[in-house]
Formats: sequence, structure tokens, C-alpha cells
Amino acid sequence: MTNKKRMLLAFAVLSACTAVSCKHSASIIVGSKNFTEQIILGEIAAQQIERRLHVSVERRLDLGGTLLAHLSLVKGEIDLYPEYTGTALTSVLKKPLSPDPENVFRTVETAYDKQFHLSWLPPIGFNDSFAMVVRKEDAQPLGRQDLSAAQSRKWRLGVGYEFLTRPDGLRRLNMLYRIAWNGVARTMDLGLLYRALDQRQIDMAAANSTDGLLTSGRYAILADDRHAFPPYQACFVVRDAELTRQPKLREIMMQLSGSIDDEAMRQLNRRVDIEHQPVVRVAADFLQQLDQKKR
Repeated sequence: MTNKKRMLLAFAVLSACTAVSCKHSASIIVGSKNFTEQIILGEIAAQQIERRLHVSVERRLDLGGTLLAHLSLVKGEIDLYPEYTGTALTSVLKKPLSPDPENVFRTVETAYDKQFHLSWLPPIGFNDSFAMVVRKEDAQPLGRQDLSAAQSRKWRLGVGYEFLTRPDGLRRLNMLYRIAWNGVARTMDLGLLYRALDQRQIDMAAANSTDGLLTSGRYAILADDRHAFPPYQACFVVRDAELTRQPKLREIMMQLSGSIDDEAMRQLNRRVDIEHQPVVRVAADFLQQLDQKKR
């Protein structure tokens, strides 16, 4: 091989490596926690970025719980993911609870920027609070369908893993209400809570207020009349470094702010959990409808 050919080959290899490197560096990594709503929101974010920024997106959805997703973001293993204000306030920042949504948002926004160099974008539009869910026929005899009224009888409780350990979970519930529990709480995956209710293995479930199964009409949410749980406004949290690297990223992600209310999120969850539609299609349909509303 002549020197000229060697130089041309070396240049071609270098160009190919550079192209691969540039493509990799231009990609944005979207994460989510490990339940349906998070995966839907992660997919919506990924498709929004692909169609508006025209860059490659790597999906790391279904990562795990709150602290794992947060650590992945801080370490730069992902660039953004959806989080809830009350969860960040209590589980990550270990700050006192507040019932004021605006105060909670500003607190986490300021603390995340200062401590982690992460930016909270404006709320997506819905509040996904803990919801104490019972069978509809068990709620009717209570009269008022709230947690204070639930103190009149014993309940077998079912919870997800985080509800047992989080300061805004079972400890907070027991602090403000004197509900009589029939035995210890049964811990299970969130997706099994409604099945346990249907099979009468439990009488009350610590579920989420935007669960798709709540659209079935079989269940009732007992209102949190003493405000045990803080606001949980859903927002996208993004690494400051990525917002600097992709100056248009903030603008295109803010197009999703205020776009999903509580009922709309329940319907999106329903399509996946009950109707078993693919998350990719549900996210694409949502974005198409969002475009139509803005025309």
C-alpha cells in the first residue's frame, strides 16, 4: 500500500470515528421510573425531542425507584426524566411537607439548581398524589368518603414498596389519621394492588390518583381531608449541562407544560394498563392531538 493510500485510509477511518462520536454526543438520554405513567411520560418526552430537535434519543425507561432515577440524572447517566414535586421535596431533599403547590415547586426548583445543577421545567399539568383506594361498595357505608370517616372500621392495607419507607407515606398517614389496620400492611408491586382489592386480599390500597384503573368505576378514592400528602405536580427535570449543550431543549420541552390534566393522565394510563395499547402509540397519539389543539 502506498503512502498516499495509507493517508487516505487513515483519513476515512478518522472521519468515520468522528461521525460516530458526533452522533453519540448529539444524542439525548431520556429516563423514567418503573411504572406505567412514568414510562408514558418518558416516551412522550423522547418523541417530542426527536420530532422537534431532530436528534437521536436514547431511552432508559423503567429504571427503578425515585432515588435510582435521581442518582442516574445527577451522575449524567440520563439527561432528563419526569419527577413529582412532593416526592423530590420529601424523598430527595428531606424537607418538611407543605400543602402549597407553588411553594413546593419553588423549593425544589431552587434546591435542585443549587445542589445538583438540575432544572425543573414548569408543571406538566396534573397532580399524581398518593390515593387511598377502596372498593366502591366499601366506601358507600362510610357516608363521607374521606380518610377521617375511614377511622370507623378496620382495614387490610396494601402498599407499594416506597410507601412504607418514604416520610410522606405510611408514617405520615398514621400520624394524621387513627385508622385501625387489620394486621400489617401487605407490600407488593404497584400493578398488583388493584388485583388484590378485586380478590379481597386487602380492603384499602395506597395507589396513585392518576391510575388508569380508577376509570373503571369499581373503586373509590377516600379524600385526604387532613392533607397528609403534599402536592405531587409532575414536571420534567433536566441536567443544566444538557440545556446548555442543546439551547432549544428547554423551549421544546416547555411545549408539554400544562398539556395533561389529571383525567387526561388517567386516560393515558388506562390505554396502556387496561386496553394494553403500546406505549409508543399512546405517546404518538397524544402528541398528534396536542399539535391539533395548538392549530
